[in-house]
Amino acid sequence: MFDKLDDLLIRFEEVLNELGEPDVTSNPERFQKLMKEQSDLQPIVDTYKEYKKNKETIQDSLSMLEEEKDEEMREMLKEELSDAKKRVEEQEHDLKILLLPKDPNDNKNVIVEIRAGAGGDEAALFAAEIYRMYVKYAESRRWKTEMMSLNENGIGGFKEVTFMINGAGAYSRPKYESGVHRVQRVPETESGGRIHTSTCTVAIMPEAEEIDFHLDMNDCKFDVFRASGNGGQCVNTTDSAVRLTHIPTGIVISCQDEKSQLKNKDKALKVLRSRLYEMELAKQHDAEAEARRSQIGTGDRSEKIRTYNFPQGRVTDHRIKLTLHRLDNILNGDLDEIIDSLIAADQAAKLSNLQDQ
Repeated sequence: MFDKLDDLLIRFEEVLNELGEPDVTSNPERFQKLMKEQSDLQPIVDTYKEYKKNKETIQDSLSMLEEEKDEEMREMLKEELSDAKKRVEEQEHDLKILLLPKDPNDNKNVIVEIRAGAGGDEAALFAAEIYRMYVKYAESRRWKTEMMSLNENGIGGFKEVTFMINGAGAYSRPKYESGVHRVQRVPETESGGRIHTSTCTVAIMPEAEEIDFHLDMNDCKFDVFRASGNGGQCVNTTDSAVRLTHIPTGIVISCQDEKSQLKNKDKALKVLRSRLYEMELAKQHDAEAEARRSQIGTGDRSEKIRTYNFPQGRVTDHRIKLTLHRLDNILNGDLDEIIDSLIAADQAAKLSNLQDQ
């Protein structure tokens, strides 16, 4: 590990020197690449430098303790030694985390699909609440959201909704949200006061660019139709809605949120490209099934990941056995404690894998 850290330290200095060259800004692509590399290396370099300082403090304190006779000074040195050892231990762990392979999709925008599952109208109402939860979470992190497509049920519920989250590092945190979300409560549609269990599925996909996944337009069939539902005068009187069918896979995507047929077509292509890219990623994950089983799932739509229990005001994430009695806050977008815990568990599993190899 320390050989690798020393190499990164040398590389960091090389990057700084290159950024200091007079002609570097004349090549925007090179400049941007160097700035990103500097940004990626900075936290590792800062932590490693602090680690080395604390190691020096330990050596200095030990040397001084051998020579020092004054009892009061010895106590101060022992305290300094103890603090430095504690910091070194923490920084060793931090460095291991920082050296874990980065997910190449972490900085991408996110396409989120939420579909009502078992439970009829109640499931659709729950899907709408989960959508609002993610929108509020995105707002709390200053990310922007953009509606891609929406299919409502007439009473405020969503049979299906697709939207995009735009922002730096947008995929890095919500990626742990894919799977089946379950709600337990007395539905508004239930007159007998019995607790029902309903579900919705969430799929989190990194936005795929052409460079990530080449989409053959000969495999795509477009149909246009008149939008339905809320959309305003212009939307409902022109053939602006688009239905995109991917012939090899049978995937069908409808977009009618925009007044422009061209914009709806563009949104449908974004969703399709990201779905196909996610399918490719899933194949890669399945090829590494053993490693994947020991990590926190980030892509299995059939996995029951979380329960929202209204009578007890609690939310339980089943993957990490975490229960929080803050249901209202979580549904208002306060997801950081859950996501931080999932990230920590994922990192611990990856570290354990590295040690076993």
